[in-house]
Amino acid sequence: MSSPLKGATDSPLEPLAYQPYIDGLRALAVLAVLVYHLHAPWLPGGFAGVDVFFVLSGFVVSASIAGFQGRGLWRFSGYFYARRILRIFPALIVCLLVTALFSALFIPSAWLSAVNQQTGFYAFFGLSNFILAQSGRDYFAPATEYNPYTHTWSLAVEEQFYLVFPLLFVAWLLGGRGRKLSAGLFIAGALASAVYAAWAIRGNPVAAFFLAPGRFWELAAGVLLYQSIAQRRAQPGAQQWTCLALLALLLVLAAFILSRPAGFPFPGALFAVAGTLGLIFCLHRRRDVLHRVLGCRMLVAIGRISYSLYLWHWPVFVLFRWTCGLETAQTRLAAVVLAFLLALVSYHWVENPLRHSSLVRRMPRPLTIVVGLVAIALGSWGARLIDEHRASISFSELSRQPEIWYPHGWSVSAERPGCNADPEYRNAEGGLLLIYQARGCLEPLEQATTNLFVIGDSHALAYEGLFKQYAMQTGRTIYAYNNGGCPFISLQPWRDIDNPACLQHTEAALRDLRTRIKPGDVLFLPSLRMPRLADQWGVFTQEKVDEQVFSDRAIAGRQRARVAAVEALREFVALDVHVVLEGPKPLFKAPPFRCADWFNRRNPICEPGFNLSRDELQRYRQPVLDAFADIVRELPTVAIWDPFPLLCPQRQCSAWRDTRPLFLDGDHLSGFGNQLLLPYFSAYLEARAGGR
Repeated sequence: MSSPLKGATDSPLEPLAYQPYIDGLRALAVLAVLVYHLHAPWLPGGFAGVDVFFVLSGFVVSASIAGFQGRGLWRFSGYFYARRILRIFPALIVCLLVTALFSALFIPSAWLSAVNQQTGFYAFFGLSNFILAQSGRDYFAPATEYNPYTHTWSLAVEEQFYLVFPLLFVAWLLGGRGRKLSAGLFIAGALASAVYAAWAIRGNPVAAFFLAPGRFWELAAGVLLYQSIAQRRAQPGAQQWTCLALLALLLVLAAFILSRPAGFPFPGALFAVAGTLGLIFCLHRRRDVLHRVLGCRMLVAIGRISYSLYLWHWPVFVLFRWTCGLETAQTRLAAVVLAFLLALVSYHWVENPLRHSSLVRRMPRPLTIVVGLVAIALGSWGARLIDEHRASISFSELSRQPEIWYPHGWSVSAERPGCNADPEYRNAEGGLLLIYQARGCLEPLEQATTNLFVIGDSHALAYEGLFKQYAMQTGRTIYAYNNGGCPFISLQPWRDIDNPACLQHTEAALRDLRTRIKPGDVLFLPSLRMPRLADQWGVFTQEKVDEQVFSDRAIAGRQRARVAAVEALREFVALDVHVVLEGPKPLFKAPPFRCADWFNRRNPICEPGFNLSRDELQRYRQPVLDAFADIVRELPTVAIWDPFPLLCPQRQCSAWRDTRPLFLDGDHLSGFGNQLLLPYFSAYLEARAGGR
């Protein structure tokens, strides 16, 4: 491998002249990302535009500071960070604040997607990629399309790269061996990053995708390209450079079409990175027709606003998805036009005025940095303030009536003044244990001698409102184990007993539960035991739903799960614990919370409606009820509490009772649903377990 520093001298290097084709490349990258985010099937690899941006950022940032006059890490860092703050943060802060406001107005604090606000807050500090990686949801999961801040992960990666850039680049300014040292550091970092990315995608692909260690090699590649080009003065190029540039452009375009999520960022991003590197290198060597194509007026204009367009297109698309939808030609066209208008406003009235302000240029660099940091802090405070006042400013029914909608329901009791049963959170070997116990009651409650234990996933915690009220009514303590999205005895083995992570969580919960449970206690086991007809983001096909219930694989899996359930419950039956299984509740094809307001009722996700025939649902329920009957035959003391008749008393099951929602989404109970079931649940347990 030849050194990129061949011919290095100690003489200072002149800045590279502006090249319009760089903006043209930016335009291709941002348009690819925009099309992919608008409708992924149109350009399946369009997300690779971000990888093109990473290479361009490394190259352009290196070239932009070539004119720095001075020595020393401190002076260079001040110069570099002042420039980066003026370039990145004004437009970012404005975008985040406006997004926070419109999110508060139009996006409910949707259950199971509360990570949105956290992502937005950390985006001010260049740390949103950590939140996204921690959430466990990959970039290609449907839920990420409803987080208005998902796109800030790439900005966070760049900002984290800039933290170490001066340390690795400062030696370059010294010339001679310093340039070799700087190039060597970037080469070593790039190799280490590529190795990490290739290793991490096997065990933690979400972290590999979102976090800077897996992306450093792409930005470093751009820096190394600059360091190579900077010392090779432009020469009349041979015709072969035109052919190679065309091949490199085809490689970039192929990446936009052929890239797939598997293997990203390494080796998946190699096409996009190699094509971008090759294109810049070749076009630097020879001016030809590709200069004119990529440097045409339209592409250059889009390239110049590419940063603002990248910032604004995503929250616009997300807000459309939450409100009127983004499925029709009209809504897609409106969303794109609005994104471009906001980008133009941002570019002309936010980006440029500050970057080119003579007053800002005269400010000492340390002061520029301090002012920038203060602006970031104030922006994050403003976003947090907006979120705290969401309930009072939101247009959404969910924000104005959270007790009716959200499963946590009411925290106080109308019958027992002063009482509160909000949960106490405990760690159970890495899992979550919520303890519901009446506190602060003005009139003392009679202490119960038996308690209620619950273990399951989000469908178990969807009874939270009921648990709180039940604790305040009876004086019983409720121990609810939430197993990180994992069900317990779901009769769908692929969700629990065949899932190693879920098995680990379940065993940890059971170990803690065994230390607390005693004869006479109740073990309540709610779970989603039928296949979903829809989730928060879309409807599943009839074929897929039927396959999960009636296929030979499903029947065999249910039989195997039934045997495992008997073995799991046998020890509790022997301990004289009252085991209660929850009968399957109704399911629906549209999520009520997505269709509750004037601005989202016409969203295409609402079209399947909120009514299903009782007979159709009974068809999906029957295999579960048959499995329950087999369990009861082997363990006669196991009981079934079935809320289905209470939630569906007519021939048509509805997600609404009068004007109030029984369900939050297609299968999780609402706060009102909890309130409706409470008296029946209490009466059933009192009759079943009896006494205190």
